[in-house]
Amino acid sequence: MDVTVAAGLAVYAVALVALAWRSRTREQLEYLAAGRRLTLLPFVATLVSTWYGGVLGVGEYSFRYGISNWLVFGLPYYVAALLFAFVLASRARRSAALSIPEQLRSAYGPAAARIGAGLVLLLAIPAAYALMLGDLVRIYLDMPLGWAIACGLVFTMACAAAGGFRTVIASNTLQFALMYLAFMVLLPVALVRVGGFGALWEGVPATHRLWDGGLGVQAVLVWYFIALQTLVEPTFYQRCYAAQTPATARRGVLVSVGLWVVFDFLTTFSGMAARVLLPASTDPVLAYPALGRLILPPLANALFAVGLFATVMSTLHSYLFLAAATIGHDLAPELARRVDERRWILAGLVLTGGAAAALALALRSVVAIWHDVGSIVTAALLLPVATAQAPPRWRFGGRGAAVALVLAGLTATAWIAMRRPDGSYLLGLEPIFPALALSGLCWVVFRPRAT
Repeated sequence: MDVTVAAGLAVYAVALVALAWRSRTREQLEYLAAGRRLTLLPFVATLVSTWYGGVLGVGEYSFRYGISNWLVFGLPYYVAALLFAFVLASRARRSAALSIPEQLRSAYGPAAARIGAGLVLLLAIPAAYALMLGDLVRIYLDMPLGWAIACGLVFTMACAAAGGFRTVIASNTLQFALMYLAFMVLLPVALVRVGGFGALWEGVPATHRLWDGGLGVQAVLVWYFIALQTLVEPTFYQRCYAAQTPATARRGVLVSVGLWVVFDFLTTFSGMAARVLLPASTDPVLAYPALGRLILPPLANALFAVGLFATVMSTLHSYLFLAAATIGHDLAPELARRVDERRWILAGLVLTGGAAAALALALRSVVAIWHDVGSIVTAALLLPVATAQAPPRWRFGGRGAAVALVLAGLTATAWIAMRRPDGSYLLGLEPIFPALALSGLCWVVFRPRAT
């Protein structure tokens, strides 16, 4: 165990506990949506940090495939986020909803809302982030992976339980600063060690300089469709529902896109530097921690380690609370009205944490979790959620939204289940494509007819 890193993590943990204690509340609107008074700076800090928790997955991808990381996990998400900002952010804030299932209930009724709540819950179970946090605890604190995942989840759940969304906002603001500081320390040192950007570009394998990383068009193109998850991303909506005004929501997303561009620059080139400086046998998932240990002095490496923890925990914290709120507020709203809703949310935290730990240990691949869950949920939710905010003539008619949610989700799931041992799919199609096509067909069939 690195004593300097352990000391830095202890200080960070104390700071999170203090923030959770200060932001505790028992008022429902404060607990669920920070009183709908979120101003621009905390809005940006929580959105940027929440949407970038997959830092080890980004390290894995940039270590393996180079500059393609920016075109896979960067550009498509910028485009989708800009579309969200200009089309959906203000509308979401102007609605009375506090969640995506509430939005579906208003437009399409209780059946669509319950199915949507199940899909939101599937997306919000933070298995990938529990796995990444467990990996960080394991390598920095020398703990078995199972215990590392459990300890990370229990600590994060305790912080989330205290003040709900208010605690999420306070913690994310600190974590936002730490994640940028960490990579602004790492990348300049790595570039000096490599010999500058030119030497870095020439030092990586030739495929790392290709736009597709040598993977082929469809392997990259599928992420442009998975990135449409942004349009149904519950953490985006949650922050827009909590924003002070519709303008705050729109501006906040636009500013966040600019900051993501900066952070992607830092992380992509750090991953490529790791490929040059570290042995080819390095576990790609742990490329960033290995690089920090190799090139940074002890205090700087401790700061970098804390920044990695902050980057992952910001998203883990946000998704844990989102999943718990979905269980307590959306899956059984009639029951929640009869019983103290906060108790159900706390029970949801426990259930979500257990599910995240189980999935993390079962799947063990961050990118695989993103791909499979993203394909299922994006294909199912995209059209019903987007049309729920459109004029009635553009919505699904009758029970069409509920039918589309079920059929698209089942199609994508079945397509993944039929994946061949070599990783290829039926008809050579990624699962999101036939599932989206079926959802679109449902919209055509069930769309209200003009009279």
